[in-house]
Amino acid sequence: MEERDTPRAAPSNLSEDVFGDAATASAVVDGHGIVTGWSEGARLLLGYTSQEIVGGSAARLLEEDVPAVTLGEIQALPRWRGRVGLRHRDGHSVAASVIAHHRMEEAKGADWFLVCPLVGTSAAPEDEKLALWSFEQSTSCDITVYDTNLRLRRANHRAQRVMNLTEAEMRGLRAAEIAIHPHVEQTEQLMAQVLETGRPQYMENFVRAPGEPRVHVWSVFVSPLQEEEDDVVRGVCVTAHDMTEQYWARKRLQLLDDASTRIGSTLDVTRTAEELADVAVPEFADFATVDLLPDPDSFPEPVQPGPMRLRRIAHKSVTPGTPEAAVALGEVLAYLPHTPIAQSLTTGRGVLLAHYDPQAADFSLGDPRQDASVRAFGMHSVMAVPIRARGTTLGSALFARHQRADSFCGDDLLLAQELTARAAVSIDNARRYTRERNTAEALQRTLLPQRLPQQAAVEVASRYLPTGALTGVGGDWFDVIPLSGARVAMVVGDVVGHGIHASAAMGRLRTAVRTLADVELAPDELLTHLDDMVLRLSAEADDDSADSSTEPDQRAATAGGFGATCLYAVYDPVSRVCTLARAGHPGPAVVSPEGTVDFLDVPAGPPLGLGGLPFENAEVTLPEGSLLVMYTDGLIESRAQDIDEGLARLRKALTRPAPSLDDLCNTVLAAVPPQGPTDDIALLIARTHALDARHVARWDLHADPAVVSQARRLVADQLAEWDLDEVCFVTELVVSELVTNAIRHAVPPIELRLIYDRNLICEVSDASNTAPHLRRARTYDEGGRGLLLVAQLTQAWGTRYGNGTGKTIWAEQALDDVHLTH
Repeated sequence: MEERDTPRAAPSNLSEDVFGDAATASAVVDGHGIVTGWSEGARLLLGYTSQEIVGGSAARLLEEDVPAVTLGEIQALPRWRGRVGLRHRDGHSVAASVIAHHRMEEAKGADWFLVCPLVGTSAAPEDEKLALWSFEQSTSCDITVYDTNLRLRRANHRAQRVMNLTEAEMRGLRAAEIAIHPHVEQTEQLMAQVLETGRPQYMENFVRAPGEPRVHVWSVFVSPLQEEEDDVVRGVCVTAHDMTEQYWARKRLQLLDDASTRIGSTLDVTRTAEELADVAVPEFADFATVDLLPDPDSFPEPVQPGPMRLRRIAHKSVTPGTPEAAVALGEVLAYLPHTPIAQSLTTGRGVLLAHYDPQAADFSLGDPRQDASVRAFGMHSVMAVPIRARGTTLGSALFARHQRADSFCGDDLLLAQELTARAAVSIDNARRYTRERNTAEALQRTLLPQRLPQQAAVEVASRYLPTGALTGVGGDWFDVIPLSGARVAMVVGDVVGHGIHASAAMGRLRTAVRTLADVELAPDELLTHLDDMVLRLSAEADDDSADSSTEPDQRAATAGGFGATCLYAVYDPVSRVCTLARAGHPGPAVVSPEGTVDFLDVPAGPPLGLGGLPFENAEVTLPEGSLLVMYTDGLIESRAQDIDEGLARLRKALTRPAPSLDDLCNTVLAAVPPQGPTDDIALLIARTHALDARHVARWDLHADPAVVSQARRLVADQLAEWDLDEVCFVTELVVSELVTNAIRHAVPPIELRLIYDRNLICEVSDASNTAPHLRRARTYDEGGRGLLLVAQLTQAWGTRYGNGTGKTIWAEQALDDVHLTH
C-alpha cells in the first residue's frame, strides 16, 4: 500500500479562511470510539466527507489496531501526541502527526479532540523575520541581550522607550551604566550568576523609569543564551514584565482584606472612624480625614445647596502629629459647595481629583487654616467619598497624597469607595447602638430609684453599674419600699435580655412590686402574683413578635418571650426578723456585726415567667447592725468567672473594713466583678437597725365596748411617757375608732400596738379577714364616719393581713423634727 505524508492545502485556498477548517484536520471521538465531529481539513486529509464518517467507528480509520494495553494508557492521559498511520478513503496510507486532547465536559461527558496541522509545518525563510520582529516589536515586555562581558548588545523597542535611550546609545554599556539604581546592581549580580551556573534567575523590583512619575513593579527573568550543540553560555537575555497594575490589584485586595478585620472592631463611632483612617494611611494615602454630620438623621435628602457643616472625628497622616489636619478633632467645619467633600455629599458619589491644584486663585475649602495646610504640604491628588449606609448620609472621608508622586486613579476611587462603604455600615451600627444604649440608659435611670427613702429600719447604699458590652443596657433593678409597722421591703431583680425593651419591662416589674408591696403581701405571695404578671407580659411579647407590622429589630428583641429573676425581703425592726423569698435569683449575703459572712439558704424558687411552681419564705433573725447584701448575677458570674469563684471574691470583699456603706459598695464593685463584665450589676447593701423596745407598747383587749375608754387611757399614759402629749388628742380619736370597729365588726383576739418611730404608728389587730373600707355617711346615719375620720386625721392608713387569718388596721401620724430627736 502506498504511503503518503500529510497533504498540504494550497495557500490560495486558505487566504479567505485563515482560521477555517481547511488549515487543520480535526475530529471528535466520544468515549465509545464513535466519531462525532469531522472538519473540512479532515476531509482533505483522508478523503471522507462528514456524512460518510460521523456516527461510525474511529477504529476503521487506523491502518492497524492499537493494543489494548496502549489504549488503556492513552485513556488515562490528559493529552497524547504522536505519529499515527491512517487509512485514506482511496486505500493508501497517510502518516499524520496527531495531537489528541482528552476533554471532560459535564454535559457531554468525556471525549477526544484530535488535531493535525495541514499547512505551515516546515520552516520557512520568513520565520527568521518573524522572530526578529517579535523581539523588536514586543509590547508585553522589555528585552535586552548582553554578551559574556555583560555589555548590552541588543534592546527591543519597548526597552529603548522605557530607558529613554536608543539601542545604539546603550550598546557596549553595562546595565549599571545605563540606569543608576540599586535594583539594577542586583540585576547585574543575577546576570553574573547566570553566566557562571547556566541556570536562569528571577527577581521582582520597584523602579521608577526615567521620565515616569510613578514607581513601576517589574518581574525580571534572566536567562542564559547558548548554542544547542554545547552548554557554553554565549550571552544573557533579560526580560522585564511591567506588573504594576497586577501588583496594585493585589495590594488593593490585601487592603480590603485588612479592612474587613480592622474596621468595625467595636461599636464606637469614633474608634470606627479612626480604624478607617488607620487602614488608609500609609498603605493607600498620605493623609486621610473622616468627617461626620453632627446629626445625620436631620440631614436633608436630597442634599440642599450651601455650606456643609461636618464634625472632624478622625484624621491620620504619614507625617508624625498629623500637621496637615490644621484643625482639632471634634471641631465643626463648614465646607463650601465647590469643595470635594461638599461635592461628594451633594452628588452621593465619590469625587476624584487626580491632579489637584490648590494653587489656583479661586481655591478655598472654606477654612483659611485648611487652605494654608493644603498648599504648604503640596497635596496634588485628592479623593472625597461620601459615607452612606442604609440610605442615610453620615459624612465624608477624604484621601490625599502629597509625598507619593503618583496620583490616584479610577481603581483607587473604587477601592476608596469600598473601604468607606465597609466603614459606613460599622459607623451606622455604632451610631444606632450608641443611640439605643443612651436611650436605654436614660430610661433605666428614670425607672430606677432617684433617691432611696428615709426610714429607720435600715441604712442603705446602692450601686447600678451598666455593662460596657455590645449587648447593651440590661434590666437590672433594685428598690427600697417603706411598709407599715416601721417595716421595710427591699427588692433586687433582673429582667432577661438587654436594650430598651428590657429597661421598659424592668420599669413595669418595679411598679408591680411597689403596688403588691402596698397590699402588704408576704414575699412568697408577692412573687406568685409577679410570676402571673410576667406570664402575661411574655404572652404579649410573643404576640408582638408575631405581628408582621412590627419592625424586624423589635421582633428580634421580643421574640422568645419574657423572663426575670427577683429577690424580695421584708425586715421588721421591732422583731428583727427578715422574711425573704427568691425567684431564680442569687441568694443574699449577711455580714454579722462581728464581720463574719454567710450566704443565706433561701429556698430557690423558679425564675419568674415559668408559672405553676410555688415560692417559699425563709425567716432569719438579724442582730442589730447586720449587713444584708443583695445583688444581681452580673456581680458574681461571667464567662471568665464561675459562681463559686465570684462568691469567694464577694465574701473576701465584704470582710474588708469600710468607713461607710458607700465605701463598701465601691470596694465590692472594685474587687468582685471580672475585668470587662458582660452583664449589668445591681447592688443593694442594708445595715439593719432594731427599734428600742421602750418605743413599742402592746396591749391585749377584750371584745367589750367598755374597753374603748380603757384603751384611750392606756394610750394617753404611754404618750405622756414618750413626751408626745400634743398628739394625744388625735391618737385617742384614732384608737377609739379602730378599737370600736374591731369590737363591732371583727373577731377576737384584739390587740392594740403603738410604735414610736419617725412617725407615731397605731395598730389594731383582730382575727377577722373582713376588709374595712371608707364610705360616705348620710346625714342621719349614726355611724359610718370612723375610717373617714381616721383618714382625715392621719398621714396614712391601711390594712395588712397575716400569714394565716386575721388582719391589722394601721394608721400613721407625722411627728415634727423635735420629736424625731427624742
